[in-house]
Amino acid sequence: MANQSQKTVYKLVLTGGPCGGKTTGQSRLSTFFENLGWKVFRVPETATVLLSGGVKFVDLSPEEANKFQENLLKTMIQIENTFFELGRTCQRNCLIICDRGAMDASAFISKEKWEAMLSANNWNCVELRDNRYNHIVHMVSAANGAEDFYSTEEHACRSEGVELARELDYNAAASWVGHPYFDVIDNSTDFDKKMNRLIACVCQRIGIDTGDRLNVNAKKRKFLVKCPLPVDAEFPKFQDFDVEHNYLQSDFRKAQVRLRKRGQKGHWSYIHTMRKFHQNGQSVEVRTQLTHRDYLNMLPQRDDAHFTIFKKRRCFIYNNQYYQLDMYRQPTHPRCRGMVLLETYSAAYDQDALLATLPKFLTIEKEVTGDPAYSMYNLSLKEDWKTSKRYYAGSGANGQARRKEKLNGHADKLHDGDTKMNSHGKISGCEEKINGHSDHKLNGHSKMNGHGPFKISGHGPINGISSLHDSDMEHLKTNTIHVSSPKMKKVAIKT
Repeated sequence: MANQSQKTVYKLVLTGGPCGGKTTGQSRLSTFFENLGWKVFRVPETATVLLSGGVKFVDLSPEEANKFQENLLKTMIQIENTFFELGRTCQRNCLIICDRGAMDASAFISKEKWEAMLSANNWNCVELRDNRYNHIVHMVSAANGAEDFYSTEEHACRSEGVELARELDYNAAASWVGHPYFDVIDNSTDFDKKMNRLIACVCQRIGIDTGDRLNVNAKKRKFLVKCPLPVDAEFPKFQDFDVEHNYLQSDFRKAQVRLRKRGQKGHWSYIHTMRKFHQNGQSVEVRTQLTHRDYLNMLPQRDDAHFTIFKKRRCFIYNNQYYQLDMYRQPTHPRCRGMVLLETYSAAYDQDALLATLPKFLTIEKEVTGDPAYSMYNLSLKEDWKTSKRYYAGSGANGQARRKEKLNGHADKLHDGDTKMNSHGKISGCEEKINGHSDHKLNGHSKMNGHGPFKISGHGPINGISSLHDSDMEHLKTNTIHVSSPKMKKVAIKT
């Protein structure tokens, strides 16, 4: 990314089955972002370009079909690279919309042939899926939930029936399962609202406040899952990842900062995340993709007050909803042992209706959205929560962070007024109580300001961004979702 402190290059993939709204979605996104002053590039669908030249899969032998897929992927990568380079040199914020992406090719060949293709070309899924694009949006085919609107009339290269379209839609979604920023836009609303949900989803990921122009109700929801988990065969098609989180040294009052290492089969992607509160009530999150070298340079800044968090993350789609299942692994604090948390985005307000949509093969103990006992920051603390001054207890009505100041054995006082929170009891078999008694007052007015330069091993500021601190980053994320003030807004910025 050129001139990172002043501009954004956002690489978005629109994928999905036939008649899902990808073409219209590209047009709507282009208009919306161009009106914001962004430069928008639209990468054409490589398969359509080649198939419109007279290629028909039914005429190809299995060997020819595999070779065609390999050449199609090579062509796609080169076309995309051309647009990515234009985005890099562009002087404005730039949105690059790819009509399908590299992983879509895996939906049309067997797993064995796909693995052979990767090996022959020295490719790997982490590079093609996680590191190549910032965001994947799957537009569910009208053949799945809006059958009355499914049509093949206006597409020269489309001839799929409803059943085949559903199968292709599922395979397209499954090929992208595992990308860290993957969203599904289903047919639960009319088409115009579906397009608005697409735009809102992209804006939310980039960090653009759409105000009242788009109706965005979805928020991150977190659930405690009871163990043991079912066998792998009971899950839908999934992708497993090894994940490591490290909190960096920080001044809690300014922000939280963490490093994430995520990968499969020895291939890794690295993300630097910073989150802080502003006095106007907004929580701002900045995600920056790192090289392996930058990651190693920053790792020595780890905060010794925190354990490294090790997880096995399972990503899957269930009933057109995208889920992440985090299984905490050793070595870890006793409070985390055996813990499994399920995360998704949902707009459902009725608790019973929400629980009814969750995966039936999992046993959900309770929803823990916004509960500080389940924020990764608190879970990683080495200190006993009963005596810790670093324990993060959420955010107050004015958006200020609250943390413990004193513990007297009866009422754990936290800055920020007299709001009460109940004791959290036990977590997933862990015998430790967070506090000894039920109602604990939250007080404390630690402000989230201060903007000192943040350095990477003496290399100066990252993207010109001020000092943001990782030890508290995860909690701001969790508690931004569960705040007492309706004015509180979350802004996510990905560079």
